[in-house]
Amino acid sequence: MVGENARDGVVADTASSVSTGFPLYTGSLLLWSFMLGIIPPFALIFALAVNSLVLLEYVHVITGATWTGFDLFMGLIMSMVFRTLDPRARVEVAKRLTPLNFFAVPSLATVAIVAGIYLAIRLGTFVLTSPWIIAAGIVVVVLTVQGFGIFLPNSVRIFIEVSKPKPDQGRIIRLNMLNVKLAGVQAAFQVAIIFIMAHIAVLGVG
Repeated sequence: MVGENARDGVVADTASSVSTGFPLYTGSLLLWSFMLGIIPPFALIFALAVNSLVLLEYVHVITGATWTGFDLFMGLIMSMVFRTLDPRARVEVAKRLTPLNFFAVPSLATVAIVAGIYLAIRLGTFVLTSPWIIAAGIVVVVLTVQGFGIFLPNSVRIFIEVSKPKPDQGRIIRLNMLNVKLAGVQAAFQVAIIFIMAHIAVLGVG
């Protein structure tokens, strides 16, 4: 009797998953992404509230480094991993990876940029006539357009496709691979802005 009830529960869960299109683990992954995503903004708000330059710099460095590390991992490691997987496996990875990107990555990117601007203002290096600040601004604009204009909308498209009763696996794979490649491009721009920031820190904005 217990075994039959357990089987009935599994069948019901499976049927629910098939009818909605969402895998059963999607909710927990979204929640985890949300929980990770709220930490950077709160850390930034706290650093600004206590007026701590050290905390502000820490928030900027840790969020920027995590964002860069994620993009490097996606661009250099996951791109190669995806090429070795069959289409079904690629879709399964995309189903798990996309919900995790929903809140955490945009949060890291936004806080890293905002904290960097506040930090530059506090340090007196936010000189809009400086070619190095202009270069940094251009890179930030490119990263913002890529992240919020391409990467995030693609994640939404993947999420919507996965939610369909009969998702288009080819579309999911194409969109996910585009995001993986875009992460690699973003990593290159982030390395460039690290070089710019290092120059400003050592030699100033002149």
